[in-house]
Amino acid sequence: MSRPLYRGVSGIGCKPAAAEEAYYDPKEPGDNGIGGAFGRGGARKRHLAAAAVRIGVLVLAAAALVGSVAWAGTLYAGRVTAARAVAAAAHRGYRRLQEQLVTDLLDIGELAGGGVRAKEAEVCPPEYDNYVPCYYNVTDAVDVSDLGGGIVISYERQCTRDGRVTCLVAPPRSYRIPMRWPSGKGFIWKDNVRISGQEFSSGSLFKRMMVEEDQISFPADAHMADGVEDYGHQIAEMIGLRNEFNFNEAGVRTVLDIECGFGTFGAHLFERDLLTMCIANYEASGSQVQITLERGIPAMIGSFATKQLPYPYLSFDMVHCAKCNIEWDKNGMYGIFLVEVNRLLRPDGYFVWTSNLNTHRALRDKENQKKWTAIRDFAEGLCWEMLSQQDETIVWKKTNKRDCYTSRKSGPELCGHDPESPYYQPLNPCISGTRSQRWIPIEHRTAWPSQARQNSTELDIHGVHSEVFADDTSSWDSMVRNYWSLLSPLIFSDHPKRPGDEDPQPPFNMLRNVLDMNAHFGGFNAALLKAGKSVWVMNVVPTNAPNYLPLIFDRGFIGVQHDWCEAFPTYPRTYDMVHADGLLSLEKSHKHRCSTLDIFLEVDRILRPEIGLALSYFHACRTLCINNKIIFTRVVQNFYTCLMLMQGWVIIRDTAPLIEAARSVVTQLRWDARILDLDIASDEKLLVCQKPFLRK
Repeated sequence: MSRPLYRGVSGIGCKPAAAEEAYYDPKEPGDNGIGGAFGRGGARKRHLAAAAVRIGVLVLAAAALVGSVAWAGTLYAGRVTAARAVAAAAHRGYRRLQEQLVTDLLDIGELAGGGVRAKEAEVCPPEYDNYVPCYYNVTDAVDVSDLGGGIVISYERQCTRDGRVTCLVAPPRSYRIPMRWPSGKGFIWKDNVRISGQEFSSGSLFKRMMVEEDQISFPADAHMADGVEDYGHQIAEMIGLRNEFNFNEAGVRTVLDIECGFGTFGAHLFERDLLTMCIANYEASGSQVQITLERGIPAMIGSFATKQLPYPYLSFDMVHCAKCNIEWDKNGMYGIFLVEVNRLLRPDGYFVWTSNLNTHRALRDKENQKKWTAIRDFAEGLCWEMLSQQDETIVWKKTNKRDCYTSRKSGPELCGHDPESPYYQPLNPCISGTRSQRWIPIEHRTAWPSQARQNSTELDIHGVHSEVFADDTSSWDSMVRNYWSLLSPLIFSDHPKRPGDEDPQPPFNMLRNVLDMNAHFGGFNAALLKAGKSVWVMNVVPTNAPNYLPLIFDRGFIGVQHDWCEAFPTYPRTYDMVHADGLLSLEKSHKHRCSTLDIFLEVDRILRPEIGLALSYFHACRTLCINNKIIFTRVVQNFYTCLMLMQGWVIIRDTAPLIEAARSVVTQLRWDARILDLDIASDEKLLVCQKPFLRK
């Protein structure tokens, strides 16, 4: 039987004194860190109590089984149809009673054994409130307390498992819950991001903001001769379209925005049904990625340095670089960054480059003229066609003809070894994707939003049967429909307000940035959009899972490959919800990698906190269901509705034993947690957690 949210293994709010010294090793009992939490201390009394508990459980289970059989036998004497219904109800009742009694008995056994529980993780020092693993390169001579000063920062991602931080990254003291979407697109709280003010005098065309008291605003036309709307309209015309509302008709859906400023261009394109992924280098303060995510626009840390980006080839319809400060001739690797852009672009895709180098005044300088000539010649060697040049902006179009690469006079060679989805591999100076079945011009692809559904021919490219895909789609559609549809609008709606807030105007939502840790086909993303929710989803495909990331991109979504034993390339407190379906099973099948605690600590770092409305929301939800005599399954579905309307949520769906084991781990993170049954006949359960607002 499901039980109230709690922060201890026993589900009882108190913390026995003996629990203070209890210790939990996430690697025990050896199954990839997924296991129970047991104390090391002695005690023969504890062993006797545990034995008594086991005997009690066996006796209770046997009694319940005998009672169920006897009851079913009497039911069979009646009419067959009625008997089956009553028997099913009786079975459910006995199962609920049995689960509750077993749980209570285990609680009694735990108290008798000294109340052993997992030790809670400590809160990190204040210096870590903006901590991003894999991008701090600190020498042994540097004191940890000096973080933020005297650190040698590298743009390259360098992940090691030595020296992993095992504390909870708490928000700054003045942190505030981010504004609702779409208000958050234009305004953010200043203290939610780390800024110094000196980063905004140069850089990207859209690296513009206005600081006013406790808020930062992002006017689309600030400090620009023409606003972002005129800029978007200009690009559309250069491509040959009437205006930017015709991008989808031309096959443009996904855009990679390099050094995106603060996401102003991506925010503008979102209103035109384009999905933009912003990438930028790690920045200790004034981070483009951090501020873009705070606004509710997709972004992640990524750089053009020495490694390929963790996306498949042929994934983006457009790559955009507006004064992105990429040094094309750096370290003698001239042109290799353009080769990486070519790898990511689909056939007939567009590379939009806005730079001061392109102006007539800049080209009067011989050195600039030499650079421009080399870039133009290299682009021709990639079989790119320069469509147009207006002022500082140039638009190239990638070829859709494979034979162009064999008929050209010069240029990079075709790749021999050509992995579709390299994971931070060294930059490859050859041309990728020419032998792929996904080599399809963007104009010939199904236009958005129909492309999200994928027909059988398109699915065959990815080795996915249409029946399997249809079942997956139907399952997620049903699940997401239940998230929102079953609660009274008098108590809940898609636009809840917080105590003291004025009534929000639609379409304001509390949930915007969603991360799916094991996205599979991207079905969760598709179902959310089909339900009309104003969210975007970072679809993560684990490196140890079947790689369906190319399918996710072909559906018009965005995502990334990632190893969950490493830190995710983002800043703290950047996602409202983290979802994981089957991730624990996946990690358990790959032993000796990292512990479940390691993974959950990383989830805690990237998850936004919530100031505890969870309990009141759930109890109101549960009361509503009981008053209307709705079965418990409806309560589960309604609780989904509660959690989808607020921030700081983790939803983990997996087999019952793994969920039960994970519950003992999340208590160390001080998360509120609840286990819910999905279906009577299912072996799967749901672990719903909420990250509290921790003060240092």
